[in-house]
Amino acid sequence: MAVDPRQVVAGFLTLSMFVMLGNMIKHDHFTPVGGEELGLEATGVESNEIKVADNTEITKVNTAGVDLPKETAEEIRPCWSKPSPNVQESKGFVTFSLTMGPEYHISQITDAVVITRYLGATLVLPEIRGNELGKRRKFEDMYDVDKFMTSLDGVVKVVHALPNGVSAKKPAVVRVPNRVTEEHITGTIEPIFQRNNYLRLATIFSSVSLKQKESSNKDLDSTACLAMFSGLELKPEFSAVAKQMLDRLKEISQKSDGMVIAVDMQTDLLEKKMCKTNGGARRKGCYYPQEVVNFLKKVGFSANTTIYLTETWWHKSLNTLKEAFPNTYTKDDIMPAANKGEFLKSGDSYLARALDLKICSESDVFVPAIPGLFYGHVAGKRIASGLTNIIVPAPVYSTSALASEFVSTYVSKKSHLAYSCYC
Repeated sequence: MAVDPRQVVAGFLTLSMFVMLGNMIKHDHFTPVGGEELGLEATGVESNEIKVADNTEITKVNTAGVDLPKETAEEIRPCWSKPSPNVQESKGFVTFSLTMGPEYHISQITDAVVITRYLGATLVLPEIRGNELGKRRKFEDMYDVDKFMTSLDGVVKVVHALPNGVSAKKPAVVRVPNRVTEEHITGTIEPIFQRNNYLRLATIFSSVSLKQKESSNKDLDSTACLAMFSGLELKPEFSAVAKQMLDRLKEISQKSDGMVIAVDMQTDLLEKKMCKTNGGARRKGCYYPQEVVNFLKKVGFSANTTIYLTETWWHKSLNTLKEAFPNTYTKDDIMPAANKGEFLKSGDSYLARALDLKICSESDVFVPAIPGLFYGHVAGKRIASGLTNIIVPAPVYSTSALASEFVSTYVSKKSHLAYSCYC
């Protein structure tokens, strides 16, 4: 029977349409609509785009069978100089408290140091206020006070406490937007300081974006970089606990020829405001354990992968992770028994969260299953250390995908402010 050439052409065009449609479906999972940023500024949290920037050249390496971008090989160095010595006589005092957790402490410290430097004032070491009413500890109870004061030597004068004559007075309380600008300092804070040379700062987190911003004051930029990346560290004995935990995870991963992934997984937050829209639906950027399992498997992580969860205790919602990845652990699983009383049973989550921050900053791969400031500061610390393997979960509609397609845009677009501090 003769074949009509027009039928052949029509059949070929139909087949081509199905192939094109298949490709569109395959790639839809990482192409953001209109290039929008998945920012959640209104609720104080931020996610980010998933797509790797078109102009970013990614060298791919095979790490335990997973396609990830090659991390920075050259030495990371500061792109800023230490601010010039501030030798003028102090014009007053600035006080504040550290609240809400270690990821917030970094931002609070940075803003306080920048403001104090600009005003030519003296910074008083902050106290740390816990989640429970009346729960307080000294700065040196959690952080390396000598390291902090040494890093700021000549930049900002720091004292342990207010002089007696000043402590009897009432400070002027000033609300400070996170990542305070020079314009806000000159227009709002400085006039108050000139009238009352004793301020108490209260940082307001209406936005937690850690993307680079345009600034013409290089001195304040350098001060912010210094405070954010060189000033605040856990005291040595606490850092040692985090190191022990990470060493144990790496030992397990080496036995199974895998790698250590740190996943910021906090199932209790998934039902709270930060992961809910006004209508009650779950916000984009918040992922349940089963969704994280699906994502990790589809981008190529094998069952021998070692996973650290930022959960403190094990509960049944995590069983799906354990079934897919048997080497999955919480803090309670890998923390030395001698330290559990201080970190896990003290009723203060700050210490446990500080360990999470350090482990997530130094693991082979970091996966933020919840958007927010923790993700932003971990990304900054990793970028400053050259540990740029940060992949952001997303629905994967094909049978498999490349992990490199989901690299954080903090890295792929070099949008994190860490890139203005380190190069």
